[in-house]
Amino acid sequence: MLTAPAPTSGAAAPAAVACRELSAGYRGQRVLEGISFEIREPAIYVVLGPNGAGKTTLFRTIAGILQPQHGSVTIDGRSIEDQATRDRLHFLSHIDGLPDGLRVEETLRLYGSVEGAAEADVERVLRLLEIEPLRSRFVSELSAGQKKRVAIARIFLRERDVYLLDEPTANLDPKVAGEIRDLVLRLSRDRVVLYSSHNLFEAREIGTYVLALRSGRLSLFDRIADLRSARYVVGVRAVAGEQYLSSASRIGDYHLFELSGPNDVADLIRELEGKGVRLREVREMGNPLEDLFAD
Repeated sequence: MLTAPAPTSGAAAPAAVACRELSAGYRGQRVLEGISFEIREPAIYVVLGPNGAGKTTLFRTIAGILQPQHGSVTIDGRSIEDQATRDRLHFLSHIDGLPDGLRVEETLRLYGSVEGAAEADVERVLRLLEIEPLRSRFVSELSAGQKKRVAIARIFLRERDVYLLDEPTANLDPKVAGEIRDLVLRLSRDRVVLYSSHNLFEAREIGTYVLALRSGRLSLFDRIADLRSARYVVGVRAVAGEQYLSSASRIGDYHLFELSGPNDVADLIRELEGKGVRLREVREMGNPLEDLFAD
């Protein structure tokens, strides 16, 4: 079984989340096969994998929504089949599932009544997620990023020990996605957070550990820091000023630049434009996940 190290201070705490030989799927077909790991410390654990790797199935099974076909899920040694154990976690689906016909404040009060949250908790998350100006707007009027903030506010109405966030930045523009990651980092201190993604660089930015899924199996459980050797290469096509790109290697029409990550792209663009290069296109070359999941 793959195990995250125990906290460095004090005695080792019981595993917050443990999957043992877990297999799960739908209509008799297995999506996950023999998943085993233990989580022993509060941190953000990025569940990383391409679409179809089994990330959502894993989250649904840990949350108790989907019954294991084999194996078990426990929190601090107690089965996820017990309601009291399920009450210790919260699951944010990649589908927001917010009621379009309600206003933001009405929506949070509705979920608060189900969760047993107080009126003060609704006001707290409105402030915490910086959505007070949206309280009187209908959910149907919100942008994708605003809806995601409301969805995250919903799961923080009451504190839990474990949070499962299934691709919370999917289909959001880079600026809004960055804001959502910042919110998760701020709200998740001293908690266990499993955060699914198919983006290796997002994993680096937000996570402490990575659990990599490949074809329904756990292929890696390690610290994010150990993945920092991955290369990030962008290709540049120019309308004019190609003479300033002559020192860069090429693939076809693309001049290649190796950067530390996507956050450096804006600086590269400014540098090239400052030299007189007129850019036609800047794109990521290859997918860093290819190395992680290569045969």
